[in-house]
Amino acid sequence: MADERVTGKWLVTLSVMIPTLLEILDTSIANVALGHIQGSLSAGQDEVTWVLTSYLVANAVVIPMSGWLSRVMGRKNYLMASVTVFTVASMLCGLARSLEALVFFRIVQGLGGGGLQPMSQAILLETFPPRQRGLAMAIFAMGAVLGPILGPLLGGYITDNYSWIWIFYINVPLGIVALMMCWAFIFDPPYLQRRESGETVDFMGLALLSVGLGCLQVVLDKGQGDDWFASNHIVVMSVVAAVCLISLVWWELRHPNPIVDLRIFRQRNFAAGNVVMFFGFFAFFGSIVLLPMFLQNLMGYTSYLAGLVLGPSGAIMLVLLPFVGKMTERIDARFLLCFGLTVSGLSLVFMSHFTLQIDIGTAILGRNIQAIGIAFFFVPLSFLTMSSLSRASMNNASALFSLLRNLGGSFGTAFVTTLLARRAQIHQSHLVEHLTPYDPAFTQARDALQHYMGLDPIEAAGLIYRSMQQQAGYMAYVDVFHVQAMLFFGLAVFMWILRRPDHGGHMPEGVH
Repeated sequence: MADERVTGKWLVTLSVMIPTLLEILDTSIANVALGHIQGSLSAGQDEVTWVLTSYLVANAVVIPMSGWLSRVMGRKNYLMASVTVFTVASMLCGLARSLEALVFFRIVQGLGGGGLQPMSQAILLETFPPRQRGLAMAIFAMGAVLGPILGPLLGGYITDNYSWIWIFYINVPLGIVALMMCWAFIFDPPYLQRRESGETVDFMGLALLSVGLGCLQVVLDKGQGDDWFASNHIVVMSVVAAVCLISLVWWELRHPNPIVDLRIFRQRNFAAGNVVMFFGFFAFFGSIVLLPMFLQNLMGYTSYLAGLVLGPSGAIMLVLLPFVGKMTERIDARFLLCFGLTVSGLSLVFMSHFTLQIDIGTAILGRNIQAIGIAFFFVPLSFLTMSSLSRASMNNASALFSLLRNLGGSFGTAFVTTLLARRAQIHQSHLVEHLTPYDPAFTQARDALQHYMGLDPIEAAGLIYRSMQQQAGYMAYVDVFHVQAMLFFGLAVFMWILRRPDHGGHMPEGVH
């Protein structure tokens, strides 16, 4: 019987992690294929980005209500429905022959896949015994953390060697396998809360949640490209998002059967853990975006070479995550978390000392140091955040935890791209003051270019100006690396508000 339980545990794990990994991959796998999609469907550059935005918006709307949907439909039924919708929508995305059709099917794909992350996390936490919940979170982290890293690499390979439609078609056979495994190995536990007959549906909460999170995700995804609040539609959507989300909190705390039960934030570890998760993924996703941009925009790396820099870090996390999960059984998870946050901060300090002459090995080393920190960040934090919750509240808690994680990544990406542009403008405004005929260094450099390279004065000045822009961009990256590092160091101090779980990591059944 013990062998059967162990076998069943790993079959359940495989059943939920296959569709979860596919869903997380699809948040980033299409990024590198946008140029190919644009040419194939004759779309504009701004229009084609809706292929990404539509999926993220649909995900953001569904994730927090997934706990309620599993209560209404039954978790197994909801999980199977999600996998089915995601798989069928993936096939239709590959068949789409217009941008409008592709965006529509991406919305359907996001709606189907949005509930897979929180449901998988909840199922893993319940399937593994209390002492092994750190290991369960390590397995889940392989998808949650590695997905955004592997997505662009896999998408680039498939797009370059085959066609962009295959980034969607590969989901179909794997989705069918996942559906069959969920049908065979996933079951609703007896303590799972179900919707009672005659229970009122929180339509107001559903509307506020959908509109508020949908508008917020569009603002975060499109804000920098549209110059934020200089754009009227960004202002309008920001106001709508703020009004709806504030009203949602007020409404849900008073509704007897809310779409999202926010009362769970009364638990100290859960509330503090979500704060650390939001700002941790804020800095983590920001740095994921930052390093490839640095290498490609300033150092002339191709997408393939930038991918080589990120690749080894994925392998390091793949090896470390189960190891860290086992360590939570013997070591106070708060020490592991503090170590992870500190190492993550130190990795960004190391990157802030990059120059425009670094070799690829130095770039890989900086990324690998960060990978060690992230492995020690996600697993202990998930373990600490969920340790004080009952099994019955796990669906709702996992939905909120996944929402804060995804929003942290979205806010972090928007913050990094915006701060980078603003700091580059500031540095450029300071440097350009010296590019005048009255500055000895400028005239000396211009004359040297004219003499040794045979350039005329205008060409020499233009070459110096381009070099100045590169230096301004470099200093902006250094500034942002420093800001991200300080954020990690601040979290390393704040996280001590978390309480140590009971011996063995047990979650008391009566706590809500």
